[in-house]
Amino acid sequence: MFTIKINKSIDRKMKWNIFAMMIISFCVSINIKAQRVVSWNNNQKKVTVTTNQGLLELIPLFDNAIRVKFIKQDLYSLPEWVYIEKNDTPEYDIKEEGNTLILSMKKMKLIINKETGNIVYSNDLDCRILAEKERHLTPANVQGVNVYCAEQIFESPQDEYLYGLGQFQDGYLNVRGLSRRLTQVNTQISIPFLLSNKGYGLLWNNYGLTDFNPLDVKVEMLRESNNGVKTLVDVTSTEGGKQEVRENNCFTSTFSVPEKGYYSILLDVGQKMARRHHLEIDGRTIFEVDNVWLPPTFSAIVQLEKGNHKIHSVLTRNDKPVFYYKRVTDETVFRSPVANNVDYTIFSGTPDDVISTYRALTGQVPLIPRWALGYIHCRERFRSQEELLATARNFRDKKIPMDVIVQDWQYWGKYGWNAMRFDESHYPAPKNMVEKLHAMDIRLMLSVWSKIDPKSVLGKQAELNGFFIPKTQWIDFFNPEAADFYWQSFSDSLLKPYQIDAWWQDATEPENDDLLGHFVMNNTLPGEVVRNVYPLLVNKTVYEGLRKDDPKRRTMILTRSGFLGMQRYGAATWSGDVGNDWGTFQRQIIAGLGMMASGMPWWTYDAGGFFRPENQYTDVHYHECFLRWLQTSVFLPLMRVHGYKTDTEFWNYGEEVMRIARISLDLRYRLLQYIYSEAAGITFNGSTLMRPLVMDYSTDITALSQKYEFMFGKSLLIAPVVDENPLVWSVYLPENEGGWYDFWTGERYTGGTYVNVPVSIEHIPVFVKAGSILPLGECSQTTEESTGKIIEVRVYPGEDGTFTLYDDEGINYNYEKGQYATVRMNWDDKKGELTLAARKGAFPGMIGNKRIKVVKVGKGRGTGIGTGSEDKVICYKGKLLKIIL
Repeated sequence: MFTIKINKSIDRKMKWNIFAMMIISFCVSINIKAQRVVSWNNNQKKVTVTTNQGLLELIPLFDNAIRVKFIKQDLYSLPEWVYIEKNDTPEYDIKEEGNTLILSMKKMKLIINKETGNIVYSNDLDCRILAEKERHLTPANVQGVNVYCAEQIFESPQDEYLYGLGQFQDGYLNVRGLSRRLTQVNTQISIPFLLSNKGYGLLWNNYGLTDFNPLDVKVEMLRESNNGVKTLVDVTSTEGGKQEVRENNCFTSTFSVPEKGYYSILLDVGQKMARRHHLEIDGRTIFEVDNVWLPPTFSAIVQLEKGNHKIHSVLTRNDKPVFYYKRVTDETVFRSPVANNVDYTIFSGTPDDVISTYRALTGQVPLIPRWALGYIHCRERFRSQEELLATARNFRDKKIPMDVIVQDWQYWGKYGWNAMRFDESHYPAPKNMVEKLHAMDIRLMLSVWSKIDPKSVLGKQAELNGFFIPKTQWIDFFNPEAADFYWQSFSDSLLKPYQIDAWWQDATEPENDDLLGHFVMNNTLPGEVVRNVYPLLVNKTVYEGLRKDDPKRRTMILTRSGFLGMQRYGAATWSGDVGNDWGTFQRQIIAGLGMMASGMPWWTYDAGGFFRPENQYTDVHYHECFLRWLQTSVFLPLMRVHGYKTDTEFWNYGEEVMRIARISLDLRYRLLQYIYSEAAGITFNGSTLMRPLVMDYSTDITALSQKYEFMFGKSLLIAPVVDENPLVWSVYLPENEGGWYDFWTGERYTGGTYVNVPVSIEHIPVFVKAGSILPLGECSQTTEESTGKIIEVRVYPGEDGTFTLYDDEGINYNYEKGQYATVRMNWDDKKGELTLAARKGAFPGMIGNKRIKVVKVGKGRGTGIGTGSEDKVICYKGKLLKIIL
């Protein structure tokens, strides 16, 4: 249970902004005396090091992971929401050697300097991977409650590449030296986790706001005039769609730097959400992003000359912009202004090792339903039961593949926001609607919020019982009784009556940063303490409720925000209410790769953008951009289209768009055997499907600098086309001894080089790593049709290779009882021999005999979506087979 010491002489209702600058100043003026070791103790579970400033706890968790805490005084205690319970402790040894303490584990070693208290980390090869520089805990206060400001500074060499921190819109994949403010807002998901090319991962365990590489020098920008340009825009809000007047104004100021160099900068617009990010330095545009909703901060790294500089921003009238800056140094810094202690975990090993161990520590990923890997069709919004069913029938009549259809918000109609019931004037028979969808082999996803209209029947009950975060309409999920009330209402009103298949948990940040300045946990805890962790508890409530009340069906949750450990609740995220242009498209790819590097395996975006141009159905320029979004979404963990005030169905854009869209959909469904097997790798092996290149090519510096290319599974290299109307596209092929094959032509290329490939409007460049074994199913309308009875196996010679084909029932949790089957396939390149091992395992309904078409890929053979170039056709009955090609 939660306990906290509150200074009763200070009014709880005092606003956060009164303390914000005080907290920052505390952090800046930190005492930097060395933390000299006085004594140490080993109790076989952890090592406690007493310093002259506090206690340093070293807690071995796995052979390659250790938790480090620096404690002065426990001011409060909270549930362990990130780490799962773990009883065993790995073997380790601690000894004193001269001026150091040395803690040794099987795959990791720590050297603690007794004069400074700082730690140097090395891997199992005794290579240094990370080193502390300073750590600090400084007294602070928030809403009348005593807390600490926690800061940890690490060394970061100039050749380090850092990835992660969640989903951000600033366009930076490598975040070394960059400053970011980690808060939860629409389009931004803050996950305080880093992945380094130096062979380590870092989890910063704090539930509140965290400044990554904080910038303490700031300049308040002044508005030039009150006569800005006014525009009327359509916006989404927690009250539904509405129109809003926006007025642009110019803001200016000056700043000075003492020397030439690279500087990290951050613009804070001074509101909870921004509408525009724009900054010029000395007349040079650094960034310019427009959207209906944007995060309040935007970051960049710029090179500046010594001396004075002028800054200029065109923002909205009510903005109060502040510009922050600092020279980039060889440091990585985490600072949490509201904390109880310094608390982080270091993981050693390859990126896959790091992510796998991270999930072992914070929760493994349940297997997603197979149907969720097909096409998910969404629009804002279907306005009636008949409109939704008519659209579903159109997909089937036109033979366009689709597995899931989504009912967005406002189906509750007259009953009030998120009343958890359908307005029968538009949805007269929801159960019948779901049954009709199921008869077409289509699943329904329904939007459900954490916000409830207090005037609704449900809201009045929540208000009466004190289940809202005070002065908001958001359920207080930190209060277990409130969480139970929410789930019971959800289950009784929506799940049990209708057997809906999937749940869209929207705005789980919560929207408008509504933890800031409020008390939670039954009015006992400042919201700032847990400011970033709300989405974790929302999805915990829903997932655990579904496992209890609907135990025979796999959960499918789509949510707009997340936090450390959320992968254990099977929740997928998407990138929020973003725009539709090329720049936005580019930033979404980077944002998704940031989520993957943060250990979150299930992610997607609104293909085509959420906010769309008014002439979207006729604008050929938009059509090209939309198709590139769609073609790239084939290779995202989830494939989904969405759009505000848009009938997003492909046929509304004309025959040419629909023709090309079919190619992308057919390819997605052809790849399902590969995708589902890789999804099993996420669950069973801690793997990652959408892979930033650091995961497979951490020593290839050119690969590390690629912002848009990524691996899809271990075999496919994806190179999205992110600019308008190019004639050729330059693709970097990472270092690989056997080279790469063009998926579309079969032509083979050398690794470690750039190649220019002709651009087709029908698809984006895709390359396959030599040594790959790629299983493909048939083109189908649903995942249910893609049975795996007929499989094409493409072998890409040049290296030895292996692949494990996975199969199960796809819809339940019987795999947790061992009811699944695998077939190990091995390619011996020297012998030209493909081996299909004996099948392992079984499950109800398993197809015993498979017709397998095997093709050895070459130029013009085994290419693209088509079939017909097989070298051998065999009947696989589950027994060992060797095939010479």
